[in-house]
Amino acid sequence: MKLCISHTTEYSYMNPVMDSVNEIRLTPFTNEQQSCYQHSISVEPNAPLFSYDDYFGNRVHAFSVNDQHRKLVIRTQMTVVTKEAVKPVEGQEGMTPKQAWDWLATDGAMNRFAEYLLPTEYTGITPEVAAFAETPLQSDPNEKELGVYSWLLYVSNRIRNEFVYDPEATNVHTIAGDMMRRRRGVCQDFAHLMIAACRSKGVPARYVSGYHFVGDLRGGNADFEQASHAWVEAYAPGLGWCGFDPTNDALVGERYVKLGHGRDYKDIVPVKGVYRGTSEANLKVKVDVRRVEA
Repeated sequence: MKLCISHTTEYSYMNPVMDSVNEIRLTPFTNEQQSCYQHSISVEPNAPLFSYDDYFGNRVHAFSVNDQHRKLVIRTQMTVVTKEAVKPVEGQEGMTPKQAWDWLATDGAMNRFAEYLLPTEYTGITPEVAAFAETPLQSDPNEKELGVYSWLLYVSNRIRNEFVYDPEATNVHTIAGDMMRRRRGVCQDFAHLMIAACRSKGVPARYVSGYHFVGDLRGGNADFEQASHAWVEAYAPGLGWCGFDPTNDALVGERYVKLGHGRDYKDIVPVKGVYRGTSEANLKVKVDVRRVEA
């Protein structure tokens, strides 16, 4: 699937500000699932961009606007070609479920994936989260016989079925423990809860930010309101990093465009920065995802 995406972030300040220093994480990955063929970034007021890859391998563009300004606009445009999802077949990786779980408990695995196993500010493992992670399948009370990938599917499906999508229930600072108590939230909250459950069970998991194209499924080609999205990648022994979307009933495949991953949302905030001046600011974000003929 060929997708053209535009993303505009606009800050308007009550009074002039200056010495604005910013980072942008809005560059799509090129990997086995997707290829970025075109990508551009423009900034108003005009400023030179400096790019580098962060610790997690995400491309970062940094810039500074030192002169006084009352508006900051960041525009990105990209063309990405994605591939259909291929559901992993558990059992063909040469490991029994017990061997896979035992491997995750080894020192080698824990050292290799340490940053994706430790709890963070957003993914703290509360007693409620730990109990949620330990709940066995109703159809098969012997959870130990489940493979890692099957367990991950179960957790993702359970979050989708038991929690309510409600944009008014949480905010950007909501943590997994709060999500457990409220039983409602948005994709960021669903992802943090699944990550916390995974880490409670010793399964490496990371937060993914990107876009989810569903516009053509809703009677049109454009997708404005819910294109920006968050989901989870978890490591299943023998299969590698696998994508899971606890918000939607879909495999992470051709309708998903990955921008970056990290331990939680804080590692991959799309646009963040500091400036000197008034604290009163208005933020507008517009995302447009369109499917085009290849």
